[in-house]
Amino acid sequence: LKSDFDQMFRNLKLSRRLSSTSPLSSTLRALSSSETPYDVVIVGGGPGGYVAAIKASQLGLKTACVESRGRLGGTCLNVGCIPSKALLHSSHLFHDAKHDFSKHGISMEDLSIDVSVMMKNKVDVVESLTGGIEYLFSKYKVDYVKGFGKLTGPTSLHVDLNEGGTTSIESKNIVLAVGSEVTPLPPVPVNNVEGKIVDSTGALDIKEIPKSLAVVGGGYIGLEMGSVWSRLGTDVTVIEFLDRVCPAMDQEITKSFTTSLKKQGFKFKFKTKVIGSEIGENGVTLSLESTKDGKQSSIEVEKVLVSTGRRPFTSGIGCEQLGIKMDKLGRIEVDDKFRTAVPSVFAIGDCIAGPMLAHKAEEEGIACVEGIAGFAGHVNYDAIPGVVYTHPEVASVGKTEEELKEAGASYNKGTFPFKANSRARCTGASEGLIKILADKDTDKILGVHIMGPSAGELIGEAVLAMEYGASSEDVARTCHAHPTLSEALKEACMATYDKPIHF
Repeated sequence: LKSDFDQMFRNLKLSRRLSSTSPLSSTLRALSSSETPYDVVIVGGGPGGYVAAIKASQLGLKTACVESRGRLGGTCLNVGCIPSKALLHSSHLFHDAKHDFSKHGISMEDLSIDVSVMMKNKVDVVESLTGGIEYLFSKYKVDYVKGFGKLTGPTSLHVDLNEGGTTSIESKNIVLAVGSEVTPLPPVPVNNVEGKIVDSTGALDIKEIPKSLAVVGGGYIGLEMGSVWSRLGTDVTVIEFLDRVCPAMDQEITKSFTTSLKKQGFKFKFKTKVIGSEIGENGVTLSLESTKDGKQSSIEVEKVLVSTGRRPFTSGIGCEQLGIKMDKLGRIEVDDKFRTAVPSVFAIGDCIAGPMLAHKAEEEGIACVEGIAGFAGHVNYDAIPGVVYTHPEVASVGKTEEELKEAGASYNKGTFPFKANSRARCTGASEGLIKILADKDTDKILGVHIMGPSAGELIGEAVLAMEYGASSEDVARTCHAHPTLSEALKEACMATYDKPIHF
């Protein structure tokens, strides 16, 4: 399968070198003169947009996708999820070689890392995946329009083409999958070109290992990118406005997670805000203020990563002119079918309410176009997982214990530590635990929270269980292979409705 995909990618790169008289280029130039309107046009080629486009075409709808980046995959594939995971993997291998190989009798002398090679691997991964999406567009006959699309009517788009010129596209339905952008922090202006104060995009292209890094914001992105450079030797300090990292996470897990990061060398300044920044010859000085007592201080670092969240990208796409409504956070308002105030215009992904997650956008994209095609699309927002790809990983789905307490719900809780799991002990990755929350009367699973090895993979079983309304006993009585990490989930479920065996 890999060799087939590699061959498809090589064929795609060859097609890119063909002259502008190729069939694809001819298709783009002919869009404005097409007599038959599209059934659906997707504006945005990120995870929500490209998945929606492929699904729409699979359902028999004449489909086009408009994307201004010049490469498909959106923020996730180009400057987000995928490149960051490539760097996390590279840095983890280096860290293991430096700190853990000796436990297995493996000796390493003069260990070093070439950051430029690490970055090239990241680029190769991104290019292979984005190119693969172009192949899928060709396979499923989705017209790919490279340009910036703007609504000019309920069924029409104006597109400024990347290669120059403009075109107009008519479609019976338009889906806005325009994604999000980094939220600026005025006291700390980002300049990725200069490279001293960067956002998540700039952090992916740091050329040398910095001696020190301040991460402004203790969320998923900041902790992941902080982990990359911490493993390579950078002194990392996280500055967080609130009193803990990942505020939406279950607090029992958050506490263990923070302890783990501190053991890795992370420093934290909680209840602290950044009120100013000054760039010097050797780095950046940040002015800080305690949100508890107003006491001011400063910190000097070589580089700063601003990671204070993202906001919907909805400006300049024609929503206001058509009367499409936004909420107070700038998100497009939609109904349960993803329809906006204009019946022929839909919206999905980061530009509407809900967690800004690629997989959430994908599910919405599929459900949206299924509805357009006359089917019953649906997204279960109680079963959308979230993962922090640090080491150990952290993953969760469903309600936190704090949310259940606030709602006055009666529940049972069960936990199981990875130190009691045989596979985790074999691999030397036994830090962390699995926590299950289930309804006290029905035993239906309400939430699952994992900190430990491969948490991002283990959470899939929990999501499936919750999607089908399983009880903790259902999972506990399901046979799990031995020895596997998944047995820890089974034992946590046993601890929820009864007692675990191995702890």
